[in-house]
Amino acid sequence: MSLTKKILISLLLGVIVGIGLSISSQEFFASVDQYVLSPIGQLFINLIMMLVVPIVFVSIVLGTAGLGEPAKLGKIGIQTISFYLITTAIALSIGLGVGIILEPGEEGVFPVNNVEYEESMAPPITETLINIIPKNPLEAMSSGDMLQIIAFAIFIGIALAALGEKTAGIHRLFEQANEILIFLVNLVMKAAPYGAFALIASAIGEAGLHAIGSMAMYMLAVILALVIHGGVIYPLAIKLLGKGNPIKFYKEFFPAMSVGFSTSSSSATLPIAMQIAQEKLGIKKSISSFVQPLGATINMDGTGIMQAVATVFIAQVYAVPLGLNEMIMIILMATLASVGTAGVPGVGLVMLAMVLNQIGLPVEGIALIIGVDRLLDMLRTSLNLAGDAACAYIISENEKRKEAA
Repeated sequence: MSLTKKILISLLLGVIVGIGLSISSQEFFASVDQYVLSPIGQLFINLIMMLVVPIVFVSIVLGTAGLGEPAKLGKIGIQTISFYLITTAIALSIGLGVGIILEPGEEGVFPVNNVEYEESMAPPITETLINIIPKNPLEAMSSGDMLQIIAFAIFIGIALAALGEKTAGIHRLFEQANEILIFLVNLVMKAAPYGAFALIASAIGEAGLHAIGSMAMYMLAVILALVIHGGVIYPLAIKLLGKGNPIKFYKEFFPAMSVGFSTSSSSATLPIAMQIAQEKLGIKKSISSFVQPLGATINMDGTGIMQAVATVFIAQVYAVPLGLNEMIMIILMATLASVGTAGVPGVGLVMLAMVLNQIGLPVEGIALIIGVDRLLDMLRTSLNLAGDAACAYIISENEKRKEAA
């Protein structure tokens, strides 16, 4: 049985058990939650948190080093990176907007009385920007200060790219470390059905039937934001920048999106996506071979939307207000984190843990969305693949017009 089916079944069982526990005696629920559900759920959360710092650091070092190759940092490289970063920032803004308007995380639905927060003024943006450069990178890693970790990783990546063959051994070491971390992400995701069951059963058991409606609203908010981005932003880009037909684009590229939906992995779907892009959409092979693999690494619009909506959802549940500074931080963090993020299932949750940690929201809030995340992950991957192909299509069509002129 596929991991997707296992997680969906676990989600359903968790909902059923949660409803049963919510109508049982308080003493019975407390015992089951204390000795079974909470420990399993917390173990899963700890497994995710264990990977946050190393996967962010290693993947961004490699992503930056790859971008820094002289042959790739030409005009096409700059166009590609600009397109990806701008669309990711737009995706995050859409996610934040939809989350704020729909308010999926109705305050009081989930009991969170056991968590206390101190109200504090957010630091000015200038202070945040200055603090991006770490005084002590090791201290930043031990404390989980992700902006500082990302900044240090970018510097290391630039150095690896500039030194080239001199640091080939270190570059290879980072590649091997990345392989280890991808293996560990896949390993942790094998525990996802058990974690999803325990976390959902515990959340619904404590909150009751109202929790189901709140999680359904969260799913609706994410799906709506994905539809807006895929149905408005990409078609506009294809029409205005690539002078192409968005309907024809989606019709031809749909098979690759359906494979991405089933695998939940941009990397796993990449060979098929490139083949369809070149044969069906007429994208030049040289451009497709550069733009789409790069997109599988740094273009995570769908994941960005999930992170934005999930952050707003969790903030609303815990009644923690998000000001303009926090929203700018979310957009900045998630956009930077998208550079080098491994295109494998479940990595979005690792990135979400990083964003929550950075803006002072409880990582335990992931418990409220973990059960439905796999289904949304499938939709996110399809959107990410479409974004990669859209960028390649636009650049390819523009190059063809220049050659014909």
